[in-house]
Amino acid sequence: MARIVMKFGGTSVADLDRIRAVAKRVKREADAGHEVAVVVSAMAGVTDQLVAWSREAAGGPPDQREYDSVVASGEQVTCGLTALALQQLGAKARSWLGWQVPVETDDAHGRARIQSIPLDGLRSRIATGEIGVVAGFQGIGPDGRVTTLGRGGSDTSAVALAAALEAERCDIFTDVDGVYTSDPRIVARARKLDKITYEEMLELASQGAKVLQTRSVEVAMNHRVRVQVLSSFNDTPGTMVVDEDEIVEQRVVSGIAYSRDDAQVTLLKVPDRPGVAAGIFGPLADAAINVDMIVQNISDDGRFTDLTFTVGRGDLDRAVMVLEAGRAQLGYTAIKPNKDVVKVSVIGVGMRSHAGVAQLMFKTLAENGINILVISTSEIKVSVLIAEKYAELALRALHTAYGLDAA
Repeated sequence: MARIVMKFGGTSVADLDRIRAVAKRVKREADAGHEVAVVVSAMAGVTDQLVAWSREAAGGPPDQREYDSVVASGEQVTCGLTALALQQLGAKARSWLGWQVPVETDDAHGRARIQSIPLDGLRSRIATGEIGVVAGFQGIGPDGRVTTLGRGGSDTSAVALAAALEAERCDIFTDVDGVYTSDPRIVARARKLDKITYEEMLELASQGAKVLQTRSVEVAMNHRVRVQVLSSFNDTPGTMVVDEDEIVEQRVVSGIAYSRDDAQVTLLKVPDRPGVAAGIFGPLADAAINVDMIVQNISDDGRFTDLTFTVGRGDLDRAVMVLEAGRAQLGYTAIKPNKDVVKVSVIGVGMRSHAGVAQLMFKTLAENGINILVISTSEIKVSVLIAEKYAELALRALHTAYGLDAA
Protein backbone atom coordinates (compact mmCIF):
# COMPACT_ATOMS: atom_id res chain seq x y z
CA MET A 1 0.00 0.00 0.00
CA ALA A 2 1.20 3.50 -0.85
CA ARG A 3 1.27 6.97 0.63
CA ILE A 4 -0.38 9.35 -1.86
CA VAL A 5 -0.96 13.10 -2.02
CA MET A 6 -4.00 14.10 -4.09
CA LYS A 7 -4.41 17.73 -5.15
CA PHE A 8 -7.65 19.18 -6.52
CA GLY A 9 -7.79 22.55 -8.27
CA GLY A 10 -10.53 25.17 -8.26
CA THR A 11 -12.60 23.68 -11.08
CA SER A 12 -12.51 20.29 -9.32
CA VAL A 13 -14.05 21.80 -6.15
CA ALA A 14 -16.18 24.47 -7.81
CA ASP A 15 -19.38 23.59 -5.93
CA LEU A 16 -20.73 21.10 -3.39
CA ASP A 17 -21.55 18.47 -6.01
CA ARG A 18 -17.97 18.50 -7.25
CA ILE A 19 -16.63 18.46 -3.71
CA ARG A 20 -18.75 15.35 -3.04
CA ALA A 21 -17.32 13.76 -6.20
CA VAL A 22 -13.81 14.56 -4.97
CA ALA A 23 -14.62 13.00 -1.60
CA LYS A 24 -15.76 9.77 -3.28
CA ARG A 25 -12.54 9.62 -5.30
CA VAL A 26 -10.40 10.21 -2.23
CA LYS A 27 -12.30 7.65 -0.15
CA ARG A 28 -11.76 5.06 -2.87
CA GLU A 29 -7.99 5.41 -2.45
CA ALA A 30 -8.28 5.24 1.34
CA ASP A 31 -10.52 2.15 1.12
CA ALA A 32 -7.81 0.50 -0.98
CA GLY A 33 -5.53 0.80 2.04
CA HIS A 34 -3.46 3.78 0.98
CA GLU A 35 -2.38 6.55 3.32
CA VAL A 36 -3.88 9.68 1.81
CA ALA A 37 -3.34 13.40 2.17
CA VAL A 38 -5.47 15.79 0.11
CA VAL A 39 -4.57 19.35 -0.92
CA VAL A 40 -7.36 21.62 -2.15
CA SER A 41 -7.55 25.00 -3.86
CA ALA A 42 -10.25 27.59 -3.35
CA MET A 43 -13.47 27.08 -5.28
CA ALA A 44 -13.25 28.38 -8.86
CA GLY A 45 -13.53 32.17 -8.97
CA VAL A 46 -13.33 32.67 -5.19
CA THR A 47 -9.71 33.86 -5.08
CA ASP A 48 -10.35 36.41 -7.83
CA GLN A 49 -13.28 37.78 -5.82
CA LEU A 50 -11.24 37.94 -2.62
CA VAL A 51 -8.42 39.75 -4.42
CA ALA A 52 -10.90 42.27 -5.85
CA TRP A 53 -12.45 42.88 -2.44
CA SER A 54 -9.01 43.38 -0.88
CA ARG A 55 -8.13 46.03 -3.45
CA GLU A 56 -11.51 47.72 -3.12
CA ALA A 57 -11.35 47.83 0.67
CA ALA A 58 -7.82 49.23 0.59
CA GLY A 59 -8.58 51.73 -2.16
CA GLY A 60 -5.61 50.42 -4.12
CA PRO A 61 -2.81 47.91 -3.54
CA PRO A 62 -3.55 46.41 -0.09
CA ASP A 63 -1.25 45.76 2.84
CA GLN A 64 0.26 42.40 1.93
CA ARG A 65 -0.19 40.85 5.37
CA GLU A 66 -3.90 41.66 5.37
CA TYR A 67 -4.15 40.62 1.72
CA ASP A 68 -2.83 37.18 2.69
CA SER A 69 -5.27 36.96 5.58
CA VAL A 70 -8.17 37.60 3.19
CA VAL A 71 -7.21 35.48 0.16
CA ALA A 72 -6.14 32.46 2.26
CA SER A 73 -9.72 32.12 3.44
CA GLY A 74 -10.79 30.60 0.12
CA GLU A 75 -8.78 27.44 0.72
CA GLN A 76 -9.91 27.32 4.35
CA VAL A 77 -13.54 27.03 3.24
CA THR A 78 -12.84 24.31 0.66
CA CYS A 79 -10.66 22.42 3.11
CA GLY A 80 -13.41 22.23 5.72
CA LEU A 81 -16.13 21.37 3.21
CA THR A 82 -14.05 18.53 1.75
CA ALA A 83 -13.40 17.08 5.19
CA LEU A 84 -17.14 17.26 5.95
CA ALA A 85 -18.00 15.54 2.66
CA LEU A 86 -15.55 12.74 3.49
CA GLN A 87 -17.05 12.34 6.96
CA GLN A 88 -20.51 12.15 5.39
CA LEU A 89 -19.26 9.14 3.41
CA GLY A 90 -18.11 7.46 6.60
CA ALA A 91 -14.42 8.25 6.17
CA LYS A 92 -12.17 9.41 9.00
CA ALA A 93 -11.00 12.86 7.88
CA ARG A 94 -9.74 16.10 9.38
CA SER A 95 -8.90 19.49 7.84
CA TRP A 96 -5.49 21.12 8.29
CA LEU A 97 -4.73 24.77 7.57
CA GLY A 98 -1.25 25.87 6.54
CA TRP A 99 -0.30 27.05 10.03
CA GLN A 100 -1.52 23.79 11.57
CA VAL A 101 0.62 21.49 9.42
CA PRO A 102 2.74 23.72 9.60
CA VAL A 103 3.89 24.86 6.15
CA GLU A 104 6.71 27.19 7.17
CA THR A 105 7.55 29.93 4.66
CA ASP A 106 9.64 33.06 4.36
CA ASP A 107 8.07 36.47 4.99
CA ALA A 108 7.45 37.46 1.35
CA HIS A 109 3.70 37.94 1.78
CA GLY A 110 1.72 37.31 -1.39
CA ARG A 111 4.53 35.31 -2.99
CA ALA A 112 6.05 33.34 -0.11
CA ARG A 113 8.38 30.40 -0.66
CA ILE A 114 8.21 27.24 1.44
CA GLN A 115 11.13 26.77 3.83
CA SER A 116 10.18 23.52 5.57
CA ILE A 117 7.22 21.31 6.47
CA PRO A 118 7.80 19.65 9.89
CA LEU A 119 4.62 17.59 9.70
CA ASP A 120 4.99 15.08 12.51
CA GLY A 121 1.36 15.56 13.60
CA LEU A 122 -0.10 15.11 10.12
CA ARG A 123 2.18 12.18 9.33
CA SER A 124 1.13 10.28 12.45
CA ARG A 125 -2.57 10.95 11.84
CA ILE A 126 -2.62 9.71 8.25
CA ALA A 127 -0.63 6.65 9.34
CA THR A 128 -3.67 5.69 11.44
CA GLY A 129 -5.93 5.82 8.38
CA GLU A 130 -7.21 9.36 8.86
CA ILE A 131 -7.40 11.40 5.65
CA GLY A 132 -5.64 14.72 6.07
CA VAL A 133 -7.26 17.51 4.04
CA VAL A 134 -4.75 20.33 3.71
CA ALA A 135 -5.44 23.88 2.55
CA GLY A 136 -3.18 24.62 -0.41
CA PHE A 137 -1.63 27.98 -1.33
CA GLN A 138 -0.98 29.02 2.27
CA GLY A 139 1.57 28.73 5.04
CA ILE A 140 2.87 30.57 8.09
CA GLY A 141 5.69 33.10 8.06
CA PRO A 142 8.44 33.66 10.63
CA ASP A 143 6.31 36.41 12.20
CA GLY A 144 3.52 33.90 12.91
CA ARG A 145 1.20 35.40 10.31
CA VAL A 146 -0.56 33.63 7.44
CA THR A 147 1.29 33.78 4.11
CA THR A 148 0.25 32.83 0.59
CA LEU A 149 2.43 31.35 -2.14
CA GLY A 150 1.22 33.32 -5.16
CA ARG A 151 -1.21 32.30 -7.88
CA GLY A 152 -1.04 28.58 -8.64
CA GLY A 153 0.59 27.98 -5.26
CA SER A 154 -1.64 25.02 -4.41
CA ASP A 155 0.30 22.86 -6.88
CA THR A 156 3.49 23.84 -5.07
CA SER A 157 1.87 23.08 -1.70
CA ALA A 158 0.91 19.60 -2.87
CA VAL A 159 4.30 18.66 -4.33
CA ALA A 160 6.16 20.04 -1.30
CA LEU A 161 3.85 18.07 1.01
CA ALA A 162 4.46 14.91 -1.04
CA ALA A 163 8.21 15.46 -0.72
CA ALA A 164 7.97 15.96 3.06
CA LEU A 165 5.77 12.86 3.43
CA GLU A 166 8.05 10.84 1.12
CA ALA A 167 4.90 9.92 -0.81
CA GLU A 168 4.98 7.44 -3.66
CA ARG A 169 3.45 10.06 -5.93
CA CYS A 170 1.52 13.31 -6.06
CA ASP A 171 -1.66 13.23 -8.17
CA ILE A 172 -2.66 16.65 -9.55
CA PHE A 173 -6.32 16.57 -10.55
CA THR A 174 -7.40 19.30 -12.93
CA ASP A 175 -9.75 19.98 -15.84
CA VAL A 176 -7.46 18.31 -18.39
CA ASP A 177 -6.63 14.61 -18.50
CA GLY A 178 -2.88 14.88 -18.91
CA VAL A 179 -0.01 16.61 -20.66
CA TYR A 180 -0.38 16.85 -24.44
CA THR A 181 2.17 17.31 -27.20
CA SER A 182 0.56 20.71 -27.83
CA ASP A 183 -2.61 22.58 -26.95
CA PRO A 184 -5.39 20.23 -28.16
CA ARG A 185 -7.75 23.19 -28.52
CA ILE A 186 -5.54 24.43 -31.37
CA VAL A 187 -3.80 21.28 -32.60
CA ALA A 188 -6.54 18.72 -33.17
CA ARG A 189 -4.01 15.91 -33.63
CA ALA A 190 -2.18 16.57 -30.37
CA ARG A 191 -1.82 13.43 -28.27
CA LYS A 192 -1.52 12.77 -24.57
CA LEU A 193 1.88 11.71 -23.27
CA ASP A 194 2.17 8.72 -20.93
CA LYS A 195 5.35 10.12 -19.36
CA ILE A 196 7.36 13.30 -19.55
CA THR A 197 10.60 14.28 -17.80
CA TYR A 198 10.84 16.95 -15.11
CA GLU A 199 13.07 19.05 -17.39
CA GLU A 200 10.61 18.91 -20.28
CA MET A 201 7.65 19.70 -18.04
CA LEU A 202 9.53 22.64 -16.52
CA GLU A 203 10.24 24.04 -19.97
CA LEU A 204 6.63 23.49 -21.09
CA ALA A 205 5.32 25.22 -17.97
CA SER A 206 7.70 28.17 -18.31
CA GLN A 207 6.98 28.54 -22.03
CA GLY A 208 3.23 28.86 -21.70
CA ALA A 209 1.68 25.44 -21.02
CA LYS A 210 -0.86 25.96 -18.22
CA VAL A 211 -1.06 22.35 -16.99
CA LEU A 212 1.29 22.71 -14.01
CA GLN A 213 2.63 25.72 -12.16
CA THR A 214 6.36 26.26 -12.78
CA ARG A 215 7.41 26.35 -9.10
CA SER A 216 5.66 23.04 -8.44
CA VAL A 217 7.67 21.37 -11.19
CA GLU A 218 10.88 22.82 -9.76
CA VAL A 219 10.06 21.34 -6.33
CA ALA A 220 9.18 17.98 -7.91
CA MET A 221 12.45 17.90 -9.84
CA ASN A 222 14.58 18.95 -6.85
CA HIS A 223 13.03 16.31 -4.57
CA ARG A 224 12.35 13.66 -7.24
CA VAL A 225 8.61 13.56 -6.50
CA ARG A 226 6.71 11.54 -9.11
CA VAL A 227 3.77 13.69 -10.23
CA GLN A 228 0.73 12.49 -12.15
CA VAL A 229 -1.49 14.96 -14.02
CA LEU A 230 -5.02 13.64 -14.54
CA SER A 231 -8.63 14.71 -14.83
CA SER A 232 -11.07 15.13 -11.97
CA PHE A 233 -13.93 14.27 -14.28
CA ASN A 234 -12.99 10.84 -15.65
CA ASP A 235 -10.98 7.79 -14.61
CA THR A 236 -8.56 7.63 -17.55
CA PRO A 237 -4.82 7.38 -16.77
CA GLY A 238 -2.98 10.69 -16.81
CA THR A 239 0.59 11.75 -17.57
CA MET A 240 3.44 10.90 -15.20
CA VAL A 241 6.13 13.52 -14.67
CA VAL A 242 9.23 11.53 -13.79
CA ASP A 243 13.00 11.37 -13.79
CA GLU A 244 14.64 10.97 -17.18
CA ASP A 245 15.86 7.49 -16.17
CA GLU A 246 12.26 6.23 -16.07
CA ILE A 247 11.76 6.85 -19.79
CA VAL A 248 13.37 4.03 -21.77
CA GLU A 249 13.63 5.73 -25.17
CA GLN A 250 13.75 9.50 -25.28
CA ARG A 251 11.82 11.37 -27.95
CA VAL A 252 13.73 14.03 -29.83
CA VAL A 253 10.82 16.47 -29.35
CA SER A 254 8.09 15.94 -26.75
CA GLY A 255 5.97 19.02 -27.19
CA ILE A 256 5.28 22.37 -28.84
CA ALA A 257 4.34 25.16 -26.42
CA TYR A 258 3.29 28.74 -26.98
CA SER A 259 2.83 31.86 -24.92
CA ARG A 260 0.84 35.01 -25.62
CA ASP A 261 2.26 36.65 -22.49
CA ASP A 262 5.25 38.29 -24.19
CA ALA A 263 5.76 41.67 -25.84
CA GLN A 264 8.61 42.87 -28.05
CA VAL A 265 10.69 46.01 -27.55
CA THR A 266 13.13 47.31 -30.17
CA LEU A 267 15.54 50.17 -29.58
CA LEU A 268 16.83 51.68 -32.84
CA LYS A 269 20.36 53.01 -33.40
CA VAL A 270 21.74 52.45 -29.92
CA PRO A 271 25.38 53.64 -29.73
CA ASP A 272 27.55 50.49 -29.68
CA ARG A 273 29.82 51.19 -26.73
CA PRO A 274 30.81 49.39 -23.51
CA GLY A 275 28.18 49.64 -20.79
CA VAL A 276 25.21 50.36 -23.01
CA ALA A 277 23.57 46.98 -22.31
CA ALA A 278 23.93 47.54 -18.58
CA GLY A 279 22.41 50.99 -19.04
CA ILE A 280 19.36 49.42 -20.71
CA PHE A 281 18.77 46.28 -18.68
CA GLY A 282 19.89 47.57 -15.28
CA PRO A 283 16.98 50.02 -14.88
CA LEU A 284 14.55 47.38 -16.16
CA ALA A 285 15.79 44.96 -13.50
CA ASP A 286 15.52 47.67 -10.85
CA ALA A 287 11.87 48.09 -11.89
CA ALA A 288 11.34 44.31 -11.46
CA ILE A 289 10.76 43.88 -15.21
CA ASN A 290 11.98 40.51 -16.42
CA VAL A 291 13.68 40.37 -19.82
CA ASP A 292 13.64 37.11 -21.74
CA MET A 293 14.78 36.88 -25.38
CA ILE A 294 17.49 39.29 -26.61
CA VAL A 295 18.98 39.89 -30.06
CA GLN A 296 21.08 42.73 -31.49
CA ASN A 297 22.07 43.78 -35.00
CA ILE A 298 25.22 45.88 -35.35
CA SER A 299 25.47 48.40 -38.19
CA ASP A 300 28.05 48.01 -40.98
CA ASP A 301 30.25 50.76 -39.56
CA GLY A 302 30.10 49.25 -36.04
CA ARG A 303 28.87 52.50 -34.47
CA PHE A 304 25.26 51.54 -33.75
CA THR A 305 23.15 48.52 -32.90
CA ASP A 306 19.43 47.79 -33.03
CA LEU A 307 18.55 45.94 -29.83
CA THR A 308 15.41 43.78 -29.60
CA PHE A 309 14.19 41.95 -26.49
CA THR A 310 11.01 40.65 -24.91
CA VAL A 311 9.27 41.49 -21.63
CA GLY A 312 6.01 40.31 -20.13
CA ARG A 313 3.05 41.78 -22.01
CA GLY A 314 1.71 43.23 -18.77
CA ASP A 315 5.05 44.97 -18.17
CA LEU A 316 5.35 46.57 -21.62
CA ASP A 317 4.02 50.02 -20.73
CA ARG A 318 6.25 50.22 -17.64
CA ALA A 319 9.24 49.05 -19.66
CA VAL A 320 8.68 51.79 -22.24
CA MET A 321 8.42 54.40 -19.46
CA VAL A 322 11.70 53.22 -17.90
CA LEU A 323 13.50 53.29 -21.25
CA GLU A 324 12.06 56.67 -22.22
CA ALA A 325 13.28 58.09 -18.91
CA GLY A 326 16.83 57.04 -19.80
CA ARG A 327 16.72 58.02 -23.46
CA ALA A 328 19.12 60.96 -23.21
CA GLN A 329 21.73 58.84 -21.46
CA LEU A 330 21.27 55.78 -23.69
CA GLY A 331 21.26 57.76 -26.92
CA TYR A 332 18.94 55.59 -29.01
CA THR A 333 16.90 57.26 -31.75
CA ALA A 334 13.54 55.48 -31.37
CA ILE A 335 11.70 52.80 -29.42
CA LYS A 336 9.25 50.39 -31.06
CA PRO A 337 6.98 48.39 -28.70
CA ASN A 338 4.91 45.51 -30.10
CA LYS A 339 2.28 43.45 -28.29
CA ASP A 340 1.15 41.50 -31.36
CA VAL A 341 3.64 38.67 -30.94
CA VAL A 342 3.63 35.09 -29.67
CA LYS A 343 6.47 32.88 -28.47
CA VAL A 344 6.52 29.33 -29.85
CA SER A 345 8.85 26.72 -28.34
CA VAL A 346 9.94 23.26 -29.40
CA ILE A 347 10.90 21.17 -26.35
CA GLY A 348 12.52 17.75 -25.87
CA VAL A 349 15.35 16.14 -23.93
CA GLY A 350 16.30 14.24 -27.11
CA MET A 351 17.75 17.49 -28.47
CA ARG A 352 20.85 16.80 -26.41
CA SER A 353 21.84 13.95 -28.70
CA HIS A 354 20.21 14.92 -32.03
CA ALA A 355 21.32 17.59 -34.48
CA GLY A 356 19.05 19.53 -36.81
CA VAL A 357 16.15 20.24 -34.45
CA ALA A 358 16.45 24.03 -34.77
CA GLN A 359 17.05 23.80 -38.53
CA LEU A 360 13.81 21.85 -39.00
CA MET A 361 11.93 24.48 -36.99
CA PHE A 362 13.30 27.34 -39.08
CA LYS A 363 12.69 25.47 -42.35
CA THR A 364 9.07 24.63 -41.40
CA LEU A 365 8.27 28.21 -40.47
CA ALA A 366 9.86 29.52 -43.67
CA GLU A 367 7.84 27.09 -45.80
CA ASN A 368 4.70 28.51 -44.20
CA GLY A 369 5.69 32.11 -44.80
CA ILE A 370 6.29 32.88 -41.12
CA ASN A 371 9.06 35.34 -40.31
CA ILE A 372 11.13 34.85 -37.14
CA LEU A 373 11.62 37.99 -35.06
CA VAL A 374 13.78 36.68 -32.20
CA ILE A 375 15.38 33.31 -31.34
CA SER A 376 16.51 31.86 -28.01
CA THR A 377 17.74 28.38 -27.13
CA SER A 378 18.58 26.15 -24.20
CA GLU A 379 19.85 22.58 -23.98
CA ILE A 380 16.37 21.11 -24.55
CA LYS A 381 14.43 24.02 -26.08
CA VAL A 382 14.33 26.28 -29.12
CA SER A 383 12.02 29.31 -28.89
CA VAL A 384 11.08 31.83 -31.56
CA LEU A 385 9.08 35.01 -31.46
CA ILE A 386 6.67 35.45 -34.37
CA ALA A 387 3.71 37.63 -35.29
CA GLU A 388 0.67 36.63 -33.24
CA LYS A 389 -1.53 36.10 -36.30
CA TYR A 390 0.61 33.09 -37.27
CA ALA A 391 0.41 31.32 -33.90
CA GLU A 392 -2.04 28.56 -34.81
CA LEU A 393 -0.48 27.91 -38.21
CA ALA A 394 2.97 27.63 -36.60
CA LEU A 395 1.80 25.22 -33.90
CA ARG A 396 0.09 22.87 -36.34
CA ALA A 397 2.91 22.96 -38.88
CA LEU A 398 5.62 22.27 -36.29
CA HIS A 399 3.56 19.55 -34.63
CA THR A 400 3.38 17.72 -37.96
CA ALA A 401 7.00 18.41 -38.88
CA TYR A 402 8.32 16.75 -35.72
CA GLY A 403 6.08 13.68 -36.13
CA LEU A 404 3.91 14.40 -33.12
CA ASP A 405 0.51 14.06 -34.81
CA ALA A 406 -1.75 11.34 -33.43
CA ALA A 407 -2.32 8.44 -35.81
